[in-house]
Amino acid sequence: MSPAGPSGAVARRILVRGRVQGVGFRWSAMAEGNRLGLAGWARNLPDGRVEVHAQGPEEAVAALVAWLRVGPMGAAVTSSREEPAPLEPGLGSFEIRR
Repeated sequence: MSPAGPSGAVARRILVRGRVQGVGFRWSAMAEGNRLGLAGWARNLPDGRVEVHAQGPEEAVAALVAWLRVGPMGAAVTSSREEPAPLEPGLGSFEIRR
């Protein structure tokens, strides 16, 4: 994971590839992120991938990353890539971005 910020939070950027658009992937990721108490967002990319930014306690971010490798019913994740990301101040919950 990335080094913890001043609040102990970490942030990750995750790119998910496969059948991940048109199957409720972003909405399910938002629900899972909120369930885990994370802040962040999910958005579709023009190339068919979904990009997710997640920040919060390291264990919760790791749990979301693991969930994203499988995704919701109806999705078919073929690969995911994660990398450290800067914390985004002002994020209070998980949201969908367009």
